Amino acid sequence: METTELLKKVRKIEIKTKGLSNHIFSGHYHSAFKGRGMAFTEVREYQYGDDIRSIDWNVTARFNHPYVKVFEEERELTVMLLIDVSGSNDFGAVGVLKKEKITEIAGVLAFSAINNNDKVGVIFFSDKIEKFIPPKKGSSHILRIIRELIDFKPEHKGTDIGLALKYLRNVIKKRSVAFLISDLNNRNFEEPLTIVSKKHDLVCIRVYDEREKDLPLLGLMKFRDAETGEVYWLDTASKSTREQFEQWNREQEKYLKTTFTKAGVDLVNIPTHRDYVPPLMNLFRRRSN
Repeated sequence: METTELLKKVRKIEIKTKGLSNHIFSGHYHSAFKGRGMAFTEVREYQYGDDIRSIDWNVTARFNHPYVKVFEEERELTVMLLIDVSGSNDFGAVGVLKKEKITEIAGVLAFSAINNNDKVGVIFFSDKIEKFIPPKKGSSHILRIIRELIDFKPEHKGTDIGLALKYLRNVIKKRSVAFLISDLNNRNFEEPLTIVSKKHDLVCIRVYDEREKDLPLLGLMKFRDAETGEVYWLDTASKSTREQFEQWNREQEKYLKTTFTKAGVDLVNIPTHRDYVPPLMNLFRRRSN
């Protein structure tokens, strides 16, 4: 992509996602994702109504007057974005491309994190770890992430969610808030999902296209698998073909629901043709209660 065109796209994403973060998400994000606990800030004289359990007895004995320890919420978090860049995200029959929706959602989350003085890092993955951007603060860092989201060219086309989760566990040692953003057209990641969810505050955002759930009734059609490159023909008017397609979708939905429920991980479903703001707001409100 030409530099001028890239900068225009970065600016467009920045304006939209930064605006949403500032005016809609910032307070809800703060409430939904807590800090690591309470950090000591100072000692002050005891005031009526203070909890006696907070009295600092060493300072009290020194000055012969009661003093208490003051604690504040330790807000700083590390936020990790696990971004699926596999070939299937180049699809978009209804609404925008999945990768375009993923870029906007990641931008909103990144700006929300920065507004709360959190660090943000990114793991781009396909069926390999394509790129790791270590967590940092600052607007320039976020703009770098958005540039990568828009213009990143993966080496591979496949998907391995389990690999991305294992990499997160190995590279980020302290507890973080991690957003896995993917179309989830993948299975066999139950074990790493469960392991990672015990160490990190993990949320999954599934971005999908409605056409992936409903075959068009157009007769014989040529398809190409975006991840393997395999080309094949399907008779979309065939009853057995449509039944097999529907059966696969039912099994995938059941697998995802069972896997995420068992691991205790929040799953948010966002179709490409609808606004992502309401589902994210619902997530933040639900976690704030």
